[in-house]
Amino acid sequence: MNRKTRRWIFHIFLSLGIVYIKIGGFSSVVALGASIICNKIPGLAPRQRAICQSRPDAIIVIGEGSQMGINECQFQFRNGRWNCSALGERTVFGKELKVGTCSRLCRRSRAQGAPGGATGAAAGLGAGQVPIPCQPGQDGHCDCVPPGSREAAFTYAIIAAGVAHAITAACTQGNLSDCGCDKEKQGQYHKEEGWKWGGCSADIRYGIGFAKVFVDAREIKQNARTLMNLHNNEAGRKILEENMKLECKCHGVSGSCTTKTCWTTLPKFRELGYILKDKYNEAVQVEPVRASRNKRPTFLKIKKPLSYRKPMDTDLVYIEKSPNYCEEDPVTGSVGTQGRMCNKTAQQSNGCDLMCCGRGYNTHQYSRVWQCNCKFHWCCYVKCNTCSERTEVYTCK
Repeated sequence: MNRKTRRWIFHIFLSLGIVYIKIGGFSSVVALGASIICNKIPGLAPRQRAICQSRPDAIIVIGEGSQMGINECQFQFRNGRWNCSALGERTVFGKELKVGTCSRLCRRSRAQGAPGGATGAAAGLGAGQVPIPCQPGQDGHCDCVPPGSREAAFTYAIIAAGVAHAITAACTQGNLSDCGCDKEKQGQYHKEEGWKWGGCSADIRYGIGFAKVFVDAREIKQNARTLMNLHNNEAGRKILEENMKLECKCHGVSGSCTTKTCWTTLPKFRELGYILKDKYNEAVQVEPVRASRNKRPTFLKIKKPLSYRKPMDTDLVYIEKSPNYCEEDPVTGSVGTQGRMCNKTAQQSNGCDLMCCGRGYNTHQYSRVWQCNCKFHWCCYVKCNTCSERTEVYTCK
């Protein structure tokens, strides 16, 4: 059974579970069904699993928001060496996204009694920790936590924004229980600007709050990568909130605008994608500041000598510089550029010189034939010419 089939089966069972819950009014039997369904979702943190069991109707929306973020990531980076394609199903439902280089700094595993060579959960690894062999002179088990790159920063921000966007939209459309339109704005009058709140304003505060509780629930480790992930999650949600739109409608005789009602709406997600891509280009490198007692990271500061300035709330932050993504490497999330299409004449990131990392490119010639210059003749037939075009496609060696 392939991955796509398993995903469809999961959605079918989850949808059936939601129907049972709505019919059964959260009876004990239905609650048991929700528990079984949520236990089948891999990679959920304990708090996420609890949310799934209490609000299974929201899980599909969260999944859609996460996928919307990944789709936007793949669009924004479609012409780059790193094109977001390695994310696959690594979403808020799974382990920490393996995007960024893996520092070879090992620490002893906290697992008690884990046999030699144990990896993953058996060796006591947390989310996002990639087991690597211990170096000479090290005893016990060790693992490394991948420091985050710019690409990791963008990925976390766009997915966090996607989940918040999807939750808010579902509330506005009446597809989720316990939420709807923003009631606090109803009926308020802005005398100076000559309009009042009306319609159905998107309840962005609820959407962001719910998404924050669920998405951030995975970040339980006390390390620099957790601080980075939480910051970028919040940056994505903050940028969504700052770009909410105001729509208005005039009321009056013969098209006059005697009164005007306004409401807030969500921005197009593509717009957020472009904003976050700009933030990616201007991302700030940071380093952790550790507490004097327990030596654990407490906050992030901009990586400059003699500077303790924190990044802005809407900055994307990264810890370690990105690899070049020329070669395939599952640890960094790189699929390499071999076989990627490129533009022979372009000087941008999709140009063959940059995309192919100096390895050169292959030229493929194709011929396309189609009917053209068609004319209708009386009576009654259509006569067309045959046109052809020879094209060349370039792919990286």
